[in-house]
Amino acid sequence: MSRIGKIPVAIPAGVKIALSGQTINIEGPKGKLSKTFSPVVALKHEGAVVTVTPREQSRFAGAMHGTARAIIKNMVTGVTVGYSKKLEIEGVGFKATLKGDVLDLSLGYSHPVLYKLPAGIKVGIVDGTKLEVTGADKESVGKVAADVKQYYPVEPYKGKGVRIVGEFVRRKEGKKTS
Repeated sequence: MSRIGKIPVAIPAGVKIALSGQTINIEGPKGKLSKTFSPVVALKHEGAVVTVTPREQSRFAGAMHGTARAIIKNMVTGVTVGYSKKLEIEGVGFKATLKGDVLDLSLGYSHPVLYKLPAGIKVGIVDGTKLEVTGADKESVGKVAADVKQYYPVEPYKGKGVRIVGEFVRRKEGKKTS
């Protein structure tokens, strides 16, 4: 049995949960989320608590026990508080603009990089170089941040590129001339 999976998920006031088979729908002030889980776990909603139990004694069921509970907890946190990732762009002439639901990145290439934002994700831009990706789904917020970073990862010599705030980038010494 998973130690994390044993802990029930408390549902705060203002959050609605609908459970149908292996699909859970959670709705709160920040949005709606839905997820279907593997049939090796049983989901139960009683009062203001959701519990997850494994249906069989297999290694996969034990792994999914804790995973399902963690995902449900993240969904509840997402619809109540939300998730955000901060990115910063460094480099001369590097900037980002938002045109509707398309993120337009100028990253030193001969063409602009256009990234279509998925539904439920918002991007705030400050000074053209600081981005904040926000949304209710933790996985989607992380994926958008990783996708934007992947267009121009930080290079180790000058430090140019897109980085997640707080990320450590090892810098290298340049070529020495004698």
